[in-house]
Amino acid sequence: MGKIAIAGASGKLGFVTLNALLDHSLVAPSDIVCTTSSDSGAQKLQPAQQKGVEVRSANWDDQASFVTAFQGCEKLFLISSARVEMDFNDAPPGEGREADHFRALAAAKEAGVKHVYYSSLAFANPSLSRVMKAHERTEQYLKKSGFQWTAIREGLYNESWPLYFGHYDVSNDSRSEVPVGGNSKISWTSIPDLGLATALVLAAPSEEWAGKTFYLSQSKAHSLDDVAKMISRAKGKEVKLKVVTRPEHEEYYIKDRKMDAPFIKWWSKTYDALRENECEIHDPTLEQPLATKGRKPISMEETVEEMVEAERAVRDGAVSPFA
Repeated sequence: MGKIAIAGASGKLGFVTLNALLDHSLVAPSDIVCTTSSDSGAQKLQPAQQKGVEVRSANWDDQASFVTAFQGCEKLFLISSARVEMDFNDAPPGEGREADHFRALAAAKEAGVKHVYYSSLAFANPSLSRVMKAHERTEQYLKKSGFQWTAIREGLYNESWPLYFGHYDVSNDSRSEVPVGGNSKISWTSIPDLGLATALVLAAPSEEWAGKTFYLSQSKAHSLDDVAKMISRAKGKEVKLKVVTRPEHEEYYIKDRKMDAPFIKWWSKTYDALRENECEIHDPTLEQPLATKGRKPISMEETVEEMVEAERAVRDGAVSPFA
């Protein structure tokens, strides 16, 4: 059996997936290759490297670096590019983040990779959001690529609630009412749960997941109104949600909050998707593999409370922000 490559292993999803593979002894460390593009990423991966994982340098802008990094790998976990600015201003096909993915996939083909697992996102496909556009294009590309492929629509992170909840600043936000451009239930899912479930998929025989598209989202969903109540309980003061139109949302965050206009206009279309309830997912695929490890999904309430408490501890000086 060839090795498994994790492209972007020092990022949030890649790192927890790597650690799940190691902690649960799903794959021998010597059969894992991690790519990173930065010195800080390489440093973060040092503990895994000391266990026998191979760390190789690769950069989105250097296709040849990925060809070298993927040598000897049979499987590739391709984590979507974090360079979201490529998607801004309604990037046309082939010019958004999918351009990064296409270069990595061409390199994987040249290196002899057989099976690509792609970290898509838990929206509809096609979606009203612009966030999903690069994922749609990459999923479509994969299906015609000649690879064995698996599209894993990773659940919207529990830990990302501040982004959806009006770009909320957990430590310093003094707003008692937070405007957003839309609302519905979301099947929030914690990063650690996604890491373990994804690791179990990667470690399984290729034929078990080849040609499949599925969601990894927990079954219990919460609206942004629910999140407002969780924040209120955790902070001990009321924080309300205010649903406005998308143009009103954009004007508020660009003019009043002084946020970057291309980013806000790209992000605001997420709320069009929420209005259509795209992110309430009914797919048991996450909870079944977690159960095999005796684990239940981490609740949204727990994540919100932990994040608020962590920021409070830093603010009060009980914990160093650099610890």
